Parts: sequence; C-alpha cells; structure tokens
Amino acid sequence: MSKQSFRELGVSAPVVDALATRSIEHPFSIQERVLPDALQGLDVLVRSPTGSGKTLAFALPIVERTEPSDPRPSVLVLVPTRELAAQVTADFKPLTDARGLSVAPAYGGVPLRSQANRIKDAQILVATPGRLEDLAQRRLVDLSNVRTFVLDEADRMLDMGFQPQVDKLVRRLPRNRQTMFFSATLDGTVGELARAYTNSPSRIEGELSAMQQPGEIEHFFVSVTADTKVETLIDHIRSSGSTLVFVRTKRGADRLVQKLARQGVTAAAMHGDMSQNARERALSRFESGKVETLVATDVAARGLDLDDVTHVINFDPPDEDKGYVHRTGRTGRAGRSGTAITFVLPEQQAETSRVARRLGHREQFEDAGMRSAPAKLVYTSRRGRRSKW
Repeated sequence: MSKQSFRELGVSAPVVDALATRSIEHPFSIQERVLPDALQGLDVLVRSPTGSGKTLAFALPIVERTEPSDPRPSVLVLVPTRELAAQVTADFKPLTDARGLSVAPAYGGVPLRSQANRIKDAQILVATPGRLEDLAQRRLVDLSNVRTFVLDEADRMLDMGFQPQVDKLVRRLPRNRQTMFFSATLDGTVGELARAYTNSPSRIEGELSAMQQPGEIEHFFVSVTADTKVETLIDHIRSSGSTLVFVRTKRGADRLVQKLARQGVTAAAMHGDMSQNARERALSRFESGKVETLVATDVAARGLDLDDVTHVINFDPPDEDKGYVHRTGRTGRAGRSGTAITFVLPEQQAETSRVARRLGHREQFEDAGMRSAPAKLVYTSRRGRRSKW
C-alpha cells in the first residue's frame, strides 16, 4: 500500500477522479517515486520491470504539466511497437479527457495521411520510431516545440534495431526539454543511451509491489520431431486454456494457423506483415475468447497487456535467453500462475539446453529425457584473443 495518495503527490482533482473511474485508487511504488521529480520538470532515468505501473508514472506528470493551449505536439512518447503505442494511448485517454487535452498515436500499418491529420490537434503524440521519422521527413509533423520526451522500453527499442532512427528523432527535439527514460535494464548500450539523452537525471529503480508480483510459472520442455510437432501442439492446446504460441517467422505463423484449422483447432495469427487493423482484430478475438489460441512472432513478446494467458508454448524455441524470458513472461501475470512449454527438435537440443541452464531450468529440461549440452568453453590465448572450444 502506498504511503501517499495521488492527491498528496500533486495530481489534480479531475485526474484523480478519472483514475477512480478505472478503479485506480492508490499509486504504485514507481509512480510514488517518479511523480515528485517529474512534476517539477526534471529528467528521470527509470529501471522498470513490466507490470510495475510505469505508464502512469509518466502519463500523470505529462497531463498535469500540459495545457490545452500548448503547441501540438508538445509531448512525444516514443515506444517500440504498434501495440504498445495503442495501449499507451488508451491509458492516456481518460486522463487527457479530464484535462481538456488530446492524445493521438502514430504507427505503421495504417494510412499515413489520415494519421497525420489526426495528430495535428494532439498535444501528446505516442509514436513508433519508423512511422514518426517518415512523418517528420515529409514535414507532416513538427517536433520543434516538444517540451517533454519519453522513451519507453528503451532496451526493446535497441533490440529491434531502432537506435539510428531514435537518434535522428532526438536531434529534431529542442535541447531544453524534459526527458523521461524507461527501460527494463540500464546496463551497457542502454545506459550509454540514457546518459546521452538526459541531463542530470534522477535515477529510480522500479520494483513490483506485493500485489503486482507475477504468479508462479511452471517451465516444461518437450522433445518432438518434425513429424510429431503439430500433433503434439494440438494435444497441448486442447488440454489448455488461453494459449499464446510463439513461432520464429511470419510465414510460419500463417502456415501453423492453417495446419491447426485443418485439424479443427481455430487460431489467429499475429505478426509484423499484417496490417495494423488485422493485428488488432486478431488480438481482440484472442482477448475476448472468440479464439483461445494466438500464434505469433516475437511481436507479441513484449508490449502486450494480456493478463489471462494460461499457457505460452514456444513452438519454435527462442534464439536467446532474453527472448525466452520475454515470451514466457506473457503468462503468470497479475498474480496468476502460468505454464511455459518449449518444443525441442533433436537438432535444437544443444542450444536450448544451454538457454535452459543459464535461466535455471536445467532440471526441467533433463526431466523431458533430453541431455544437457556442455557449456561452451572460452579460453584466452597469450595474445588475448578469445576462442570457443
């Protein structure tokens, strides 16, 4: 339970009332810690796990410090994916309505000109890097009056290769601005980016409260062959609840949905080659329960608020540890328990076993009757060159 109320933190009565209509009565820890500095216009650098309440941590100071008469846009929130842009915009909407402000999203997959017309009247712009750079280059949006800049999920932004675009966009912003930087990690390249974009920031380590802690996730690994893989998936789907299935490629997602349909299993696909409307329809069908299985690429691994997923199945194992963590983190949310299952072909056993060992799941891997591969040994020669055995 928070020690301070939203009102005591400096949130105005109309916004407090708007929060109450969404049954948000008390601030989470990260909101309580970010708001005092952010409301003063100071830069903040926040390490924030998924589910910590970070969106309101930047949305509340933004709506309090923005006026209806301000330039359009005067606030830029940069996010890595279309789905996250839509979600953040939806989170802003009740707050902006309470203050007489306007918020609009800008992301790919929808017509450029109609989107440009919608953002003309918005003080707050929530955008993905690619679409925003396109709008800026065509002079369909002017970023020279932006007073507040938020970079959300900065680590994911780098993972997706957006840093060059983000750098170009930041150069279009006024130097005299407030910057709020949110990331799941602040190490390495992300930390360097944070230092480059912010000015004497307050550093805040976000954490989950007891009410926000994820439920327990059971991890399983299943040995399959190319011939038994789809049949094994169907068996798991039919004995599971709401299931999110991850595949490696966009084409693979479409093909798998077709194969499932031929066996009487209705599923929806979601990947980057689909239009935004098609992605939203697929997500809506899954969230509403019209289909209990969503087959997706890693576009669904982060930025989606799906609290009711009971099972995550890695039909294709992820390529790296981080991918495994983000995928399986789509279940076991909001205090619920969840199940994560990874299918492993014979030729995938060695690399998948290393991922399992590094993440603490070696026992579960070996329980599936598969042998763990030895760790890759690295030695340093006298000349300092690193080699793998």
